Amino acid sequence: MLRTLTATRYVTPLREGGSLPAIVEADDDGLYVLKFRGAGQGPKALIAELVAGEIGRALQLPIPEIVFVELDPVLGRSEPDFEIQALLKQSAGLNLALDYLPGALAFDPRDALMLDPVLASSIVWFDAYVTNVDRTPRNTNMLLWHRRLALIDHGSALYFHHMPVEYMERSRTPFTSIKDHVLLPYATALQEVDKQLKAYLTPERIQNIIASIPDSWLEDDTVYSDSKVRREAYIAYLQDRLSASHVFVEEALHARTQLI
Repeated sequence: MLRTLTATRYVTPLREGGSLPAIVEADDDGLYVLKFRGAGQGPKALIAELVAGEIGRALQLPIPEIVFVELDPVLGRSEPDFEIQALLKQSAGLNLALDYLPGALAFDPRDALMLDPVLASSIVWFDAYVTNVDRTPRNTNMLLWHRRLALIDHGSALYFHHMPVEYMERSRTPFTSIKDHVLLPYATALQEVDKQLKAYLTPERIQNIIASIPDSWLEDDTVYSDSKVRREAYIAYLQDRLSASHVFVEEALHARTQLI
């Protein structure tokens, strides 16, 4: 179960990318990187962040704690930037946040040399499964915090939900973008981790992750009749993609051969 916190102080915007995440303090006195529901990508970016992130945590990958955060837009009243004030107003209610890692350093692709091949392979497998395009040498979306790796920013994953009518056709796509993955050269144990990681993602675990999506993030959908039907679509896609993991594993293996 994810914790639900209340934002008590707006600390500072991070001004990264188009979503303008921010550091906030919550009622547990902790600091979090808040992803706004009202940002340009909308609730689907939060759903991808939540679902992909919790799948990664189920796979025992190093992903910071994910929490729900209730936001009162009055917290940004002292913020002089009109765009940020509007973002806070549009994001009133339930948002998503990750534990803030103060002093964390951006992962340098050269740091990949120190990673265990099983970990590197597991991350490549995970990103291929959730179709995460944001793990390239140019934009690794990984941090080093006290010499420990942390995977962040999965809002661009689960691309299928932007084209829901064809979602089952996309469940068995090979994910050719894996060729650009920063860790692909070091993923020498892809076939070995495939069986292990699939075992972690039981049908019950996938169902529980999808059940954690707030109803308010599933509203106003023009394709699905209600949130239950949409949840069933997520579950069907993820389970079918998992059952055919050999498709994206073989694509990753092929892409590795092109690097040699």
